[in-house]
Amino acid sequence: MSSPSILSSPPFVVIEGVITVRTIGGYKTDASHVVNPKLAFRSGEVSGITEAGKEQLIALGIRRIFDMRTNLEINSYKTTPPDIPGVELVRIPVGKEDPWSADSVEQRLKRYQENALDAFVHEAHETLVFCPSAFEVIFSHFLERPGEPCLFHCTAGKDRTGLVAALILMLMGVDDADIKKDYALTTAGLEPAREKLTLRLQNIPIFRENWEGAVNMGSSREESMTAILAMIREKFGGAVGYLTAYTKLEQKDLDVIRNNLLIKG
Repeated sequence: MSSPSILSSPPFVVIEGVITVRTIGGYKTDASHVVNPKLAFRSGEVSGITEAGKEQLIALGIRRIFDMRTNLEINSYKTTPPDIPGVELVRIPVGKEDPWSADSVEQRLKRYQENALDAFVHEAHETLVFCPSAFEVIFSHFLERPGEPCLFHCTAGKDRTGLVAALILMLMGVDDADIKKDYALTTAGLEPAREKLTLRLQNIPIFRENWEGAVNMGSSREESMTAILAMIREKFGGAVGYLTAYTKLEQKDLDVIRNNLLIKG
Protein backbone atom coordinates (compact mmCIF):
# COMPACT_ATOMS: atom_id res chain seq x y z
CA MET A 1 0.00 0.00 0.00
CA SER A 2 1.13 3.56 -0.64
CA SER A 3 1.73 5.99 2.20
CA PRO A 4 -0.56 9.05 2.24
CA SER A 5 2.59 11.18 2.45
CA ILE A 6 3.69 9.92 -0.97
CA LEU A 7 0.45 11.15 -2.53
CA SER A 8 0.78 14.59 -0.97
CA SER A 9 4.42 15.07 -2.04
CA PRO A 10 5.82 16.01 -5.47
CA PRO A 11 5.29 14.97 -8.17
CA PHE A 12 1.83 14.13 -6.77
CA VAL A 13 -0.69 16.93 -6.45
CA VAL A 14 -3.82 16.89 -4.33
CA ILE A 15 -7.08 17.52 -6.18
CA GLU A 16 -9.86 16.21 -3.98
CA GLY A 17 -12.00 13.59 -5.72
CA VAL A 18 -9.47 12.83 -8.47
CA ILE A 19 -7.07 9.89 -8.39
CA THR A 20 -3.33 9.69 -9.19
CA VAL A 21 -2.90 13.38 -9.96
CA ARG A 22 0.66 14.50 -10.57
CA THR A 23 2.80 16.85 -12.58
CA ILE A 24 5.03 15.34 -15.23
CA GLY A 25 7.47 18.17 -14.65
CA GLY A 26 10.57 18.41 -12.54
CA TYR A 27 12.59 15.83 -14.47
CA LYS A 28 16.03 16.85 -15.72
CA THR A 29 16.70 16.87 -19.45
CA ASP A 30 20.33 17.94 -19.32
CA ALA A 31 22.75 19.60 -16.92
CA SER A 32 20.89 22.91 -16.96
CA HIS A 33 17.22 22.27 -17.81
CA VAL A 34 14.20 20.57 -16.27
CA VAL A 35 10.63 20.05 -17.46
CA ASN A 36 8.50 22.87 -16.04
CA PRO A 37 6.49 21.31 -13.18
CA LYS A 38 3.65 23.82 -13.52
CA LEU A 39 2.38 23.13 -17.04
CA ALA A 40 1.48 19.47 -17.65
CA PHE A 41 -0.57 17.37 -15.23
CA ARG A 42 -1.90 13.82 -15.53
CA SER A 43 -4.63 11.99 -13.62
CA GLY A 44 -7.41 9.47 -13.65
CA GLU A 45 -10.97 10.46 -14.54
CA VAL A 46 -12.10 13.76 -13.02
CA SER A 47 -15.83 12.95 -12.78
CA GLY A 48 -15.67 12.62 -9.00
CA ILE A 49 -13.99 15.97 -8.35
CA THR A 50 -15.37 17.79 -5.31
CA GLU A 51 -15.99 21.50 -4.91
CA ALA A 52 -12.75 21.72 -2.94
CA GLY A 53 -11.04 19.79 -5.72
CA LYS A 54 -12.28 22.29 -8.29
CA GLU A 55 -10.72 25.10 -6.28
CA GLN A 56 -7.45 23.16 -6.03
CA LEU A 57 -7.43 22.52 -9.76
CA ILE A 58 -8.11 26.17 -10.60
CA ALA A 59 -5.38 27.26 -8.15
CA LEU A 60 -2.90 25.22 -10.22
CA GLY A 61 -3.77 27.43 -13.18
CA ILE A 62 -5.36 24.56 -15.13
CA ARG A 63 -7.84 25.93 -17.65
CA ARG A 64 -8.07 22.95 -20.03
CA ILE A 65 -8.74 19.28 -19.32
CA PHE A 66 -8.25 16.67 -22.05
CA ASP A 67 -10.50 13.62 -21.58
CA MET A 68 -9.24 10.57 -23.52
CA ARG A 69 -12.02 8.17 -22.49
CA THR A 70 -14.21 6.58 -25.14
CA ASN A 71 -17.96 7.21 -25.20
CA LEU A 72 -18.56 3.57 -24.28
CA GLU A 73 -16.37 3.90 -21.18
CA ILE A 74 -18.19 7.01 -20.04
CA ASN A 75 -21.59 5.38 -20.57
CA SER A 76 -20.60 2.02 -19.08
CA TYR A 77 -19.24 3.54 -15.89
CA LYS A 78 -22.08 6.10 -15.73
CA THR A 79 -19.74 9.03 -15.18
CA THR A 80 -20.64 12.62 -15.94
CA PRO A 81 -18.08 15.27 -16.96
CA PRO A 82 -17.92 17.90 -14.21
CA ASP A 83 -18.78 21.55 -14.60
CA ILE A 84 -15.73 23.55 -13.51
CA PRO A 85 -16.12 27.32 -13.98
CA GLY A 86 -13.48 28.75 -16.29
CA VAL A 87 -12.13 25.34 -17.28
CA GLU A 88 -12.61 23.93 -20.79
CA LEU A 89 -13.21 20.18 -21.08
CA VAL A 90 -11.92 18.81 -24.38
CA ARG A 91 -13.08 15.35 -25.46
CA ILE A 92 -10.44 13.45 -27.46
CA PRO A 93 -11.47 9.76 -27.29
CA VAL A 94 -8.47 7.44 -27.50
CA GLY A 95 -9.42 3.91 -28.44
CA LYS A 96 -11.78 2.35 -30.93
CA GLU A 97 -15.25 1.71 -29.55
CA ASP A 98 -15.41 -1.88 -30.83
CA PRO A 99 -12.53 -3.17 -28.62
CA TRP A 100 -14.93 -2.69 -25.72
CA SER A 101 -17.34 -5.24 -27.13
CA ALA A 102 -17.55 -8.49 -25.16
CA ASP A 103 -15.54 -10.53 -27.69
CA SER A 104 -12.82 -7.91 -28.01
CA VAL A 105 -12.51 -7.41 -24.26
CA GLU A 106 -12.18 -11.16 -23.74
CA GLN A 107 -9.39 -11.31 -26.35
CA ARG A 108 -7.59 -8.43 -24.67
CA LEU A 109 -7.85 -10.00 -21.23
CA LYS A 110 -6.55 -13.34 -22.51
CA ARG A 111 -3.61 -11.52 -24.13
CA TYR A 112 -2.79 -9.88 -20.80
CA GLN A 113 -3.05 -13.24 -19.05
CA GLU A 114 -0.76 -15.04 -21.49
CA ASN A 115 1.94 -12.36 -21.88
CA ALA A 116 1.30 -9.03 -20.17
CA LEU A 117 4.42 -7.36 -21.55
CA ASP A 118 3.50 -8.13 -25.15
CA ALA A 119 -0.06 -7.01 -24.44
CA PHE A 120 1.04 -3.60 -23.17
CA VAL A 121 3.24 -3.07 -26.23
CA HIS A 122 0.46 -4.21 -28.59
CA GLU A 123 -2.06 -1.82 -27.00
CA ALA A 124 0.38 1.11 -27.04
CA HIS A 125 1.22 0.50 -30.70
CA GLU A 126 -2.47 0.31 -31.64
CA THR A 127 -3.19 3.52 -29.74
CA LEU A 128 -0.40 5.39 -31.48
CA VAL A 129 -1.42 4.16 -34.94
CA PHE A 130 -5.18 4.59 -34.65
CA CYS A 131 -5.46 7.74 -32.51
CA PRO A 132 -2.79 10.25 -33.57
CA SER A 133 -5.28 13.14 -33.67
CA ALA A 134 -5.68 12.99 -29.88
CA PHE A 135 -1.94 13.29 -29.36
CA GLU A 136 -1.85 16.15 -31.86
CA VAL A 137 -4.49 18.06 -29.89
CA ILE A 138 -2.57 17.77 -26.61
CA PHE A 139 0.83 18.62 -28.09
CA SER A 140 -0.71 21.54 -30.00
CA HIS A 141 -1.86 22.96 -26.68
CA PHE A 142 1.77 23.36 -25.60
CA LEU A 143 2.52 24.99 -28.95
CA GLU A 144 -0.44 27.38 -29.11
CA ARG A 145 -0.93 28.17 -25.43
CA PRO A 146 2.54 28.48 -23.91
CA GLY A 147 2.47 28.99 -20.18
CA GLU A 148 -1.11 27.70 -19.76
CA PRO A 149 -1.27 24.57 -17.57
CA CYS A 150 -3.43 21.66 -18.68
CA LEU A 151 -4.42 18.24 -17.38
CA PHE A 152 -4.92 15.08 -19.46
CA HIS A 153 -6.57 11.89 -18.29
CA CYS A 154 -8.24 8.63 -19.26
CA THR A 155 -10.17 6.39 -16.84
CA ALA A 156 -7.47 5.12 -14.47
CA GLY A 157 -4.82 7.59 -15.60
CA LYS A 158 -2.44 4.76 -16.40
CA ASP A 159 -1.87 3.63 -19.99
CA ARG A 160 -3.27 6.19 -22.44
CA THR A 161 -2.36 8.93 -20.00
CA GLY A 162 1.01 7.26 -19.47
CA LEU A 163 1.63 7.11 -23.21
CA VAL A 164 1.03 10.86 -23.57
CA ALA A 165 3.34 11.54 -20.62
CA ALA A 166 6.02 9.24 -22.06
CA LEU A 167 5.94 11.00 -25.44
CA ILE A 168 6.18 14.43 -23.81
CA LEU A 169 9.09 13.38 -21.59
CA MET A 170 10.81 11.57 -24.47
CA LEU A 171 10.49 14.69 -26.63
CA MET A 172 11.95 16.77 -23.80
CA GLY A 173 14.99 14.50 -23.60
CA VAL A 174 14.24 13.01 -20.18
CA ASP A 175 16.15 9.81 -19.34
CA ASP A 176 14.27 6.54 -19.80
CA ALA A 177 14.80 5.78 -16.11
CA ASP A 178 12.71 8.81 -15.15
CA ILE A 179 10.03 8.07 -17.76
CA LYS A 180 9.68 4.55 -16.36
CA LYS A 181 9.59 5.92 -12.82
CA ASP A 182 6.81 8.33 -13.78
CA TYR A 183 4.75 5.46 -15.19
CA ALA A 184 5.35 3.20 -12.18
CA LEU A 185 4.19 5.94 -9.77
CA THR A 186 0.67 5.15 -10.99
CA THR A 187 0.70 2.09 -8.72
CA ALA A 188 0.90 4.34 -5.66
CA GLY A 189 -1.46 6.87 -7.20
CA LEU A 190 -4.22 4.32 -7.74
CA GLU A 191 -3.97 2.74 -4.30
CA PRO A 192 -6.69 4.85 -2.61
CA ALA A 193 -9.12 3.93 -5.39
CA ARG A 194 -8.02 0.32 -5.91
CA GLU A 195 -10.95 -1.19 -4.00
CA LYS A 196 -13.46 0.93 -5.93
CA LEU A 197 -11.86 0.09 -9.29
CA THR A 198 -11.71 -3.61 -8.38
CA LEU A 199 -15.39 -3.70 -7.45
CA ARG A 200 -16.27 -1.85 -10.66
CA LEU A 201 -14.54 -4.51 -12.76
CA GLN A 202 -15.77 -7.45 -10.69
CA ASN A 203 -19.33 -6.31 -11.36
CA ILE A 204 -18.68 -6.87 -15.08
CA PRO A 205 -18.89 -10.64 -15.79
CA ILE A 206 -16.27 -10.76 -18.53
CA PHE A 207 -13.66 -9.17 -16.25
CA ARG A 208 -14.66 -11.36 -13.32
CA GLU A 209 -14.30 -14.48 -15.47
CA ASN A 210 -10.85 -13.44 -16.74
CA TRP A 211 -9.52 -12.00 -13.50
CA GLU A 212 -5.82 -12.83 -13.93
CA GLY A 213 -5.77 -10.93 -17.21
CA ALA A 214 -7.64 -8.03 -15.59
CA VAL A 215 -5.10 -7.83 -12.76
CA ASN A 216 -2.20 -7.86 -15.22
CA MET A 217 -3.90 -5.19 -17.32
CA GLY A 218 -4.26 -3.01 -14.23
CA SER A 219 -0.56 -3.11 -13.37
CA SER A 220 1.93 -0.30 -14.01
CA ARG A 221 5.39 -1.85 -13.81
CA GLU A 222 8.57 -0.19 -15.05
CA GLU A 223 9.33 -3.11 -17.37
CA SER A 224 6.11 -2.44 -19.27
CA MET A 225 7.21 1.12 -20.04
CA THR A 226 10.71 -0.15 -20.90
CA ALA A 227 9.18 -2.30 -23.63
CA ILE A 228 6.88 0.51 -24.82
CA LEU A 229 9.75 2.99 -25.15
CA ALA A 230 11.75 0.44 -27.14
CA MET A 231 8.73 -0.08 -29.43
CA ILE A 232 8.30 3.68 -29.99
CA ARG A 233 11.91 3.97 -31.07
CA GLU A 234 11.86 0.84 -33.23
CA LYS A 235 8.51 1.38 -34.96
CA PHE A 236 8.31 5.18 -35.10
CA GLY A 237 11.81 6.55 -34.63
CA GLY A 238 11.06 7.97 -31.18
CA ALA A 239 8.73 10.79 -30.15
CA VAL A 240 9.95 13.14 -32.89
CA GLY A 241 9.56 10.47 -35.55
CA TYR A 242 6.05 9.61 -34.42
CA LEU A 243 4.76 13.16 -34.08
CA THR A 244 6.17 14.38 -37.40
CA ALA A 245 4.92 11.31 -39.30
CA TYR A 246 1.47 10.85 -37.70
CA THR A 247 0.41 14.42 -36.88
CA LYS A 248 0.56 17.79 -38.62
CA LEU A 249 3.27 18.95 -36.24
CA GLU A 250 6.64 19.70 -37.84
CA GLN A 251 10.13 19.69 -36.40
CA LYS A 252 10.01 23.47 -35.91
CA ASP A 253 6.80 23.07 -33.91
CA LEU A 254 8.38 20.44 -31.69
CA ASP A 255 11.36 22.74 -31.09
CA VAL A 256 8.94 25.45 -29.90
CA ILE A 257 7.11 22.96 -27.67
CA ARG A 258 10.39 21.92 -26.07
CA ASN A 259 11.29 25.53 -25.46
CA ASN A 260 7.84 26.21 -23.97
CA LEU A 261 8.04 23.28 -21.56
CA LEU A 262 11.64 23.55 -20.37
CA ILE A 263 13.03 25.86 -17.71
CA LYS A 264 16.47 26.39 -16.20
CA GLY A 265 17.08 24.17 -13.25
